Amino acid sequence: MSGIKYFKKIISKTQPKTSLNKIFKYKSSIQKVKFGVKSVNISELKKTANKIRKHIIRMTTEAGSGHPGGSLSSTEIITALYFHILRQNPKDPEWDNRDRFILSAGHLCPVLYAAMAEAGYFPISELSTLRKMGARLQGHPSRLNLPGIETSTGSLGQGFCVAIGMALAGKMDNKEYTVYCLMGDGEQDEGSIWEGAMFASHHKLENLCAIIDYNGLQQDGKHEEIIKLEPLKKKYEAFGWFVIDVDGHDFAQLISAMEEAKTIKDKPVVIIARTIMGKGVSFMENDYQWHGKALSKELAEKALAELGENNA
Repeated sequence: MSGIKYFKKIISKTQPKTSLNKIFKYKSSIQKVKFGVKSVNISELKKTANKIRKHIIRMTTEAGSGHPGGSLSSTEIITALYFHILRQNPKDPEWDNRDRFILSAGHLCPVLYAAMAEAGYFPISELSTLRKMGARLQGHPSRLNLPGIETSTGSLGQGFCVAIGMALAGKMDNKEYTVYCLMGDGEQDEGSIWEGAMFASHHKLENLCAIIDYNGLQQDGKHEEIIKLEPLKKKYEAFGWFVIDVDGHDFAQLISAMEEAKTIKDKPVVIIARTIMGKGVSFMENDYQWHGKALSKELAEKALAELGENNA
């Protein structure tokens, strides 16, 4: 069932984790959407996403390296999580009942750092230190360096397995938190992903929500030419997961899918978010060469001009 189809009926067969009855309303023609007991202003989320995209361009260009392509494709996913979905407290990042977020595709850390800064985990000015010697903002997330990072990631597949372990620990300890994990589509080539998928399904980790940034590209080109992924939805279903397929740049679809995931019992959930590499910058879109290459100062100015005024 897609995230949008979900809103055509009231949940009656499956009870949500909270004691509150949730009735979801979706209208594509308006900017405010009510999800359960929380309302979100879609236009504000779009503004935040645009700020994050500008941070990504500026910080990777300043560093002279990094991974802007996938960071731009996953911007709406991260924005939806950090500014609507996650139970978090930037002033107390070790809060015991917080939701956990794992960036398994650790090279996408520019988008994570930008969102964390906008959310208040550290000053926005610190974004300019990306990848610099002695900086907290390393080229891949380091738990030892930065509060709010749940685990150090970078080796593809590793973060997913850590997320599964956290979800199992939460279930065993009767904790109420949810573990969210963002993976890349190229990351699905890793054998550890499928070993972990079997494990999570076997242990009925309903407190685990994986999200795949499905932009169709990886470092060397189109994944369909390197290792074909399809039919990805059927593969995860065969492994015992509940699968939701959405437009990864549509906030209403993303949030509806994440809210739906909270109601699923006895199964882990994976959201396949269809995205565009380099989203928001015309000359970067659908070009795998921007997977791990920073823009020159001249191209960065061009990109920022496309995204709006440069001082925001």
